[in-house]
Amino acid sequence: MVYILGGWQSDFSENWTRKGWQIADAFADTLANGLDATQLDADDIETGHVGNFAGELFCGQGQLGGFFALAEPKLDGVPTARHEAACASGSIAILAAAAEIEAGRYDLACVIGIEQMRNVSGEEAARHLGAAAWAGHEYLDTPFAWPKAFSDLNEEYDRRYGVDYAHLMRISEINFTNAKRNPNAQTRKYIFTPESFSADDEANPVVVARTRKMDCGQITDGSAILFLASPKRAAEYARKRNFPLESIPRIKGWGHRSAPISFDAKIRASGNSPYVFPQVRGAIDDARRRAGVSDIAQLDAVETHDCFAMTEYMAIDHLGLTAPGESWKAIEAGDIERGGKLPVNPSGGLIGAGHPVGATGVRMALDAAKQAAGKAGDYQIDGARTVQTLNIGGSTTTTVSLIVGV
Repeated sequence: MVYILGGWQSDFSENWTRKGWQIADAFADTLANGLDATQLDADDIETGHVGNFAGELFCGQGQLGGFFALAEPKLDGVPTARHEAACASGSIAILAAAAEIEAGRYDLACVIGIEQMRNVSGEEAARHLGAAAWAGHEYLDTPFAWPKAFSDLNEEYDRRYGVDYAHLMRISEINFTNAKRNPNAQTRKYIFTPESFSADDEANPVVVARTRKMDCGQITDGSAILFLASPKRAAEYARKRNFPLESIPRIKGWGHRSAPISFDAKIRASGNSPYVFPQVRGAIDDARRRAGVSDIAQLDAVETHDCFAMTEYMAIDHLGLTAPGESWKAIEAGDIERGGKLPVNPSGGLIGAGHPVGATGVRMALDAAKQAAGKAGDYQIDGARTVQTLNIGGSTTTTVSLIVGV
């Protein structure tokens, strides 16, 4: 069992280049704020893990594990590693740290997810992000690989089941609305009109094919940090601060699956499956099985991947809120809204809160822990105790799902 002692998240509305920061500055700030937020000392950290997708492309910087000791000399000699799985990089870093704790190697791990993306133009950022597709084989006719990939997913859903664009725009509208409650959300001060959530070419222009501006998650500079602990170390932490161990959120279950990097290969493989992405459904089920969650009604909220509105549309039926192809029913019924059957992305998600790629999985887990501990502030879901995350990399090449609860 692995406990989440706490963590910290940067303000996703910040532009680090405008602040005069490089990625190392943001890393040091994240570590310092994380230690302060959890009342831990650098001496407590026994192992460090970094989730980051494309530091080499955006910043010319790899070897990010070396920033731990650069930021804090007390960490010189502490073992560290950097993990990459596109948008699921942060979740993979969490799994690696949790595995070390479960193996008995260490009792306290620090996990940082980080990505600097606003130091280049939007088109250059899109090209860098395209590295998670099958290079030289996919999306060669567009600089916008991922808007095109999830347009293709839209087409596949439309072919199998039918898709109404109004349902996708309702997803975006909900997530932007939720983000207004989140003090760290990138879009919390954005203002929209009703036309923004329509097929109006002026208010919501086409990016590529079926993907429009308001379908898209954000290009974001951001970081998040978590401190994971063994039961022994968590009990010591709780005892020193005079609160019960049972009040500390823990990772109750996890699922991790991979699929071929090619989008077309995934679609061909799912031809006889009720789900468009069987491995996504498998990761969700694996996490629930390990956590002892036998019914979706046992969940109080979900933090899911919505790099595009279509991604969340897919997640809704794969999570089991509806039968395959019927995600629209949950949208129309208000099931995914605050106060609904299963609130989705109370943080605002990637569309509303922002999507610093390597940080996203860590941010999701942190928000899940906040919800379970009743510490999510204005975006708290009343009575939440068990939250599922769903974090994907590429066109669901990597999928990680966690169940976090108290």
